[in-house]
Amino acid sequence: MAAAKDTPRRTPLYEEHRSLGAKMVDFAGWEMPVQYEGIQAEHRAVRERAGLFDVSHMGEAIFRGPDAERAVQRLVTRDVSRLDVGQAGYAAVCYENGGTVDDVLVYRRAEDFLVVINAANREKDLEYFRENTQDLDVEVADESDFYALLALQGPRAQEILQNFTEVDLPNLKYYRFVEATGDGLRAIISRTGYTGEDGFELFFRPDDAAGAWRSFIEAGATPAGLGARDTLRLEAGMCLYGNELDAQTTPLEAGISFAVHLDKEPEFIGQEALRREKETGLRKKLVGFKVEGRGIARHGYPVQSDGETVGHVTSGTRSPTLGEAIGLALVAPEIEEGFEVVVRSRSVPARTVPLPFYRRERR
Repeated sequence: MAAAKDTPRRTPLYEEHRSLGAKMVDFAGWEMPVQYEGIQAEHRAVRERAGLFDVSHMGEAIFRGPDAERAVQRLVTRDVSRLDVGQAGYAAVCYENGGTVDDVLVYRRAEDFLVVINAANREKDLEYFRENTQDLDVEVADESDFYALLALQGPRAQEILQNFTEVDLPNLKYYRFVEATGDGLRAIISRTGYTGEDGFELFFRPDDAAGAWRSFIEAGATPAGLGARDTLRLEAGMCLYGNELDAQTTPLEAGISFAVHLDKEPEFIGQEALRREKETGLRKKLVGFKVEGRGIARHGYPVQSDGETVGHVTSGTRSPTLGEAIGLALVAPEIEEGFEVVVRSRSVPARTVPLPFYRRERR
C-alpha cells in the first residue's frame, strides 16, 4: 500500500488567505496562496502601488556563539565580515565542487547571524550547516517556526508601513534592517525584497502576523500570491533556486558573481572550485531573452542554435509589465545574440537581452 502524502504545512496566515478567496497550492510542502484576484492584477498592484505577500514558509537559521561569524564565513560566498550590524547581504551556499546548495540572505545582528533560507531547502540546509561547522563553537538553531514573514512591496510600501512604525523609513537604506516596536508589535523591518520594487520584508511573531496583515490591507496594500511573486522576480532578473540555481549550477554560471567574494579569507566551501572556474571559463551561463516568435518559453524547454541543443530555459512567462514573452536560460558560453526555443516541438526565435528586463524608476 502506498504511503499517505504528508499533510502540507500552513503559515499563521492560512485562514486569512482562505477568507480572501485565495487559490491555494502545495508549494515545497506548504499550502500557499498562488493568487487572489489574479496574477496580472496583483503584479500590476506591486508595480504601481503596493502588494503584500505571505512568505512565512521561508526558513530562518540562527548562528549563535563565539564562532558564529567563522561558521557563516565558511558556509556563504559573501564576506560577512564586511557587513555592519543592521546590514543584510545576499549570498550563495556552495558544495565543495562549486555547485549551489542554496541562495540565502544573511542578516548581521549584534549578538548573532540570521540566515534566511528557501522553504524547499530548509531541512537540507540546516543539516549541511551543522555538518560543516561541527568543529566550531557555534549553535545553529532552526527558528523558522518563531517567525512569520511578510513582504510589503511597491512604490507605496514606505507610505503604508510608516503609518505603523516610528522608524524613520526614508533613512533606512537598501539591504539595511532595524528591530522595531509599535502598536504592541515587535518586528524586524528589512529594506529588502524579491520584486524589483522598493519595499520591506517584515519578521513578526506568528501570533502578530494576522493583525499586521489585515492592517496593511486596510491601509491600501493588495494581497498578492506566489504567481505574481514569480512574474515580478523574473522581470527583475532574480534567480529562483531549483530553476536558475541548483547543485549542478554554480553561482558564477547563474550570474550572481556580485555575491561571490573569491578573495575571502578564511575561504568558504567551494571557493577553490569557483576560482578555478573563473580562470578556466564557465561551462554554461545565464542569459535573459525575449521571444521574437509566437509562444511562451517555459521552464525546461530546450534551447537550440544551428540545430544543436545548447541549453534550456530556466524560467519563462509573458511579462505583465512589458507585454512580451521573456525568459532566463542556461546556455553554452559561446551563445551571444540569439537562439531558438523549442516550444511544443516548434522552434521559436529568441534574442538575448541585458538583465534585468525591468528596472524601477528611482523616486
